[in-house]
Amino acid sequence: MTRDYVTVSAKIPRKLKELLDRYGIKPGPIIRRALEEEVRKHVLNELEEKVKDLSRRTSHISDEEVVSLIREDRERNCRDATAG
Repeated sequence: MTRDYVTVSAKIPRKLKELLDRYGIKPGPIIRRALEEEVRKHVLNELEEKVKDLSRRTSHISDEEVVSLIREDRERNCRDATAG
């Protein structure tokens, strides 16, 4: 499987670049991890908002009704599986 990469660049202070070179620090892996972590935070925040919205929209459904719907669905699936 080949990966498709793009180059992302950033301007940093010259002194920081000198220190990176001095200590042999490769910025690529550090930048990649930082960007992945930032994206992960945004994805989780987005999912959290979707969950909150879904919770608000379904709050009127009682636990008993959910249980009843699940049982009906399971029974229907069992009948369909044995009929086919």
